[in-house]
Amino acid sequence: MLPIGLQLYNVRDDMAKDLEGTLKKVAAIGYQYVETAGLYGKKPEVFKAALDKAGLTAVSAHVPYRDMVADPEGLIGAHIALGCKYIVIPYLHDDDRSTGPNYEWVKKSIAILGEVVNSKKAILLYHNHDFEFKKYRGKFALDDLYDSLPKNLLQTEIDTCWANVGGVNPSEYVLKYSGRAPVVHLKDFYLPKGIKGENMYELIGIAKEGGGKAKGGFEFRAVGDGVQDVPSILEASKKAGAKYVIVEQDRPTPGKTALECAKSSFDYLKKLK
Repeated sequence: MLPIGLQLYNVRDDMAKDLEGTLKKVAAIGYQYVETAGLYGKKPEVFKAALDKAGLTAVSAHVPYRDMVADPEGLIGAHIALGCKYIVIPYLHDDDRSTGPNYEWVKKSIAILGEVVNSKKAILLYHNHDFEFKKYRGKFALDDLYDSLPKNLLQTEIDTCWANVGGVNPSEYVLKYSGRAPVVHLKDFYLPKGIKGENMYELIGIAKEGGGKAKGGFEFRAVGDGVQDVPSILEASKKAGAKYVIVEQDRPTPGKTALECAKSSFDYLKKLK
């Protein structure tokens, strides 16, 4: 089994209330590695001390693209100070996507960010959703992004849920980027076959916070509790040369807490060979 990390966005509400206590609970589940998504108003050294106290290692960090462009040295440096090996662009706003007016400029600015990250002995990754699986100049926008930038400046963090929702086989897509896929997001979900849920992004906190279910029946699920072929994704991740797999569940399964879901995912994964 590859090293398993938890995306701390999963437990963001708990983190906001009790950062140190939540990190200890994450470690008590069995996680040794985490991916950050914000510092909750703490200075990097304070956040790093809380991680150390809980016995957790931050291997990667989701850092908003526009924030990095505004202050690349400061913001990237702050997350490198946590010990992160990977800095991840987590999302692009509408205007910055392949369907927006800024896209070609965005690719150039990502290259610049990649140089800054490299100068700090780390690697820049891109985390997809499903909108990158729209065609741009005859190929998926996500493929265009990776074709436009060299491996040394940008590598992948394939989100296997959104890849599936976007219409591709997540295992095959991870394998497609063998040697360029150091971190893979393990994310499970439920969606009635042939139906695409409405308002799915409301569930990931980009729009208003809501319940755990979107119109059409889409639900995020703990890893192993949804429709994903997790063993196949894990095998593909190993073959692709992944160093870590990260559990991400943007909203808890209805009726369960975020920490309960994190434990369910970890327990399921530890049972697999």
